[in-house]
Amino acid sequence: MNIKAFLSPSDVTIGVEARDKSTLLKNLSSRAAGTLGLAADTVTTQIERRDELGSTGIGGGVSIPHARLREVRKPFGVLARLKEPIDFEAIDGQPVDIVFLLLLPAASQLEQLKALAAVARKLRDPEVLRKLREAPSTAAFYAAVTT
Repeated sequence: MNIKAFLSPSDVTIGVEARDKSTLLKNLSSRAAGTLGLAADTVTTQIERRDELGSTGIGGGVSIPHARLREVRKPFGVLARLKEPIDFEAIDGQPVDIVFLLLLPAASQLEQLKALAAVARKLRDPEVLRKLREAPSTAAFYAAVTT
């Protein structure tokens, strides 16, 4: 699955300020909810519930918080680069500065897995991460993850 199928240029942002994981998840969840016309509290709650099962910090300064929601018809993403890395209880203990929030349809498990795998594969590539961290604009940031 191509990331362009569920991430648009308007849903990427750089220089995000967050003092902690909870604040960041609320911020990104609210942004996604606003775009999709969903209740921000519902999205935030589902994202936080998933993260309580085990950190979505996959290592290398990257996190992929995600949740399945009945109201979501197709995968939807928000990609952010933080101004300063924050503790995310990642598996490698490193702070996180790249976050790809992913909302997935509850009904289609295959689609969920494909979207999550596409993001994880891309964000484990050291060259992609270098480009994401060095991107001078949101356009370059978007291009780094979608090309």
